[in-house]
Amino acid sequence: MTKVEVETPHGPARAELHCAEEGRAALLLGHGAGGGIAAPDLVAVTRAATEAGVHVALVEQPYRVAGRRAPAPAKQLDAAWLAVVEDLGERWFADLPLIFGGRSSGARVACRTAEAGAASAVLCLAFPVHPPGKPEKSRLGELDGVEAPVLVVQGERDAFGQPEPSHNREVVLVPGDHSLKADVDAVFRAAQEWLGRILRLMD
Repeated sequence: MTKVEVETPHGPARAELHCAEEGRAALLLGHGAGGGIAAPDLVAVTRAATEAGVHVALVEQPYRVAGRRAPAPAKQLDAAWLAVVEDLGERWFADLPLIFGGRSSGARVACRTAEAGAASAVLCLAFPVHPPGKPEKSRLGELDGVEAPVLVVQGERDAFGQPEPSHNREVVLVPGDHSLKADVDAVFRAAQEWLGRILRLMD
């Protein structure tokens, strides 16, 4: 495991790199709004990816690196994320297909930047379809806007809503709520199975 710092337009971001033996692709994962990269679902997906031959970068947004709890505005998150993607893509993952992903807020960032960052696929953990109790404030447009293949792993009792599958989007429901802590093995299996299929498509 290697830690690297990346300069972004909104201060330094950090990435924790977990390298696979062969390295067929690279998966960049972002954290939730109030949480960090040690979230159980992110740890499970990191393990699934490296076992499948995919390098992983767990990305800490500048506001987290600076010690702030409150997330930065969406435009700042997206700009910082794309700066990290560009840097790691050149320095560490040259010529490899990039998969974007993250949990909750990080999943939204991955979706919003997928086209600009030329992501080959997007992996969403606990995508927050709407704020709890406010289904009218839908963020589904961010998910629907992704052209690349998408996996959404969602807790069956997620108060932030449930996205529907579509032509390029798979939705796997696992036991538990928005934290995805109830059955981490189910999260691992969903990611492992999907990554296996995505890698075959890339090959």
